[in-house]
Amino acid sequence: MQNDSPASTGPWWRFGHVWLIVAGPAIVVVASMITFYLAVTRPDQIVTEDYYRKGTEINQTLGHAAQNPSLAPALQARNHAATGVIPATKP
Repeated sequence: MQNDSPASTGPWWRFGHVWLIVAGPAIVVVASMITFYLAVTRPDQIVTEDYYRKGTEINQTLGHAAQNPSLAPALQARNHAATGVIPATKP
């Protein structure tokens, strides 16, 4: 009579394939903990405290491009890139 049960060769942690399978998720867990630590200990800094006021000043400056000829080529190039229509040049 033959015994069809597999022979026990040792505990599960002695097989290399098990560690190959366990290593992937373990590395991801450790990397996520490091990423969380870095995110918590190094918060993003605000560039300037009055960012809203500076943004509105920039919008006002761009709104007066007709009065400020130095900004006109930049505005034409931006509009050309957005619409694909080449603006007519003034003679």
